[in-house]
Amino acid sequence: MRILILGGTVFLGRALVQAALERGHTLTLFNRGQSNPNLFPQVETLRGDRAASLAALEGRRWEAVIDTCGYVPRIVRQSAGLLARAVEHYTFISTLSVLADLSKIGIDENAPVGKLADETAEQVTGETYGPLKALCEQVVEQTMPGRALIIRPGLIVGPHDPTDRFTYWPHRAAQGGEVLAPGRPARSTQLIDVRDLAEWTLRMVEARQTGVYNADSPAQSATMESLLETCQAVSGSDATFTWVSEEFLAAQQVGEWMQMPLWVREADPANAGFFAIDCRKAIAAGLTFRPLADTVRATLDWDATRRSDHEWRAGITREREAELLQAWMEH
Repeated sequence: MRILILGGTVFLGRALVQAALERGHTLTLFNRGQSNPNLFPQVETLRGDRAASLAALEGRRWEAVIDTCGYVPRIVRQSAGLLARAVEHYTFISTLSVLADLSKIGIDENAPVGKLADETAEQVTGETYGPLKALCEQVVEQTMPGRALIIRPGLIVGPHDPTDRFTYWPHRAAQGGEVLAPGRPARSTQLIDVRDLAEWTLRMVEARQTGVYNADSPAQSATMESLLETCQAVSGSDATFTWVSEEFLAAQQVGEWMQMPLWVREADPANAGFFAIDCRKAIAAGLTFRPLADTVRATLDWDATRRSDHEWRAGITREREAELLQAWMEH
């Protein structure tokens, strides 16, 4: 197939390009050239800022487009409007953050999405990100009726993850020693390897599937304890885990999710369904999952290629961890 990818050089985008090339597709990338501009020299790349001009796309045709970087409805409307005449199928990469209420277990694709009081707002913040993506979904479906595929991933993990939200744990376990582990060991987690997501997305595009799909690992498939034990086993380190209560973490003003990756307070009823999303529709449509050990190993291999003074975007420092462990022992 001739496929246009909006983006294509960062995390999921680069995984999509790699998967598409392996599957024999002919690709065109459209991006600003600001991130990894020379990553795929063998692939046709059109330069442009979708917020300013789509001139490079005019007069061209592809069988499908995959939009990996749509965040603002007005801008997505411009892209979808132009491409409605140029492609047969439009895939929009959304997010589970569109969901309005995570207090229920087993939320599926029919659950209500978040809304903005001012739907003209365009600033992407922690509060507006989900509702803006929900509006982008609506724009794509309205512009490409019967030809749109909406994919809502959960936490995407694996090699080249710029957020460090998962990488923190394989990296920290590999360092060994006493590791602070958050909350209850049997607490469930959900995540999806970027390579599994990319490969499945390509299969869906090839089949011209449409509709909305939650894309995450099966609920209850892994616990925080099994995840950390896998990180230790794969790295071969001497790491041991000290499980610290969420009440203690909250009292110590440790932030959820980014400061303490993969942790949200179970005591908060609003989080009851956070790691219990229903992804059976995507699984029935062929979404598969590689072993967690494979994801950990690939993440460690990639992490080892980064500079030692890399500035971490998630997690706590070893010094802060030591302070917390000491305070936990004395509390």
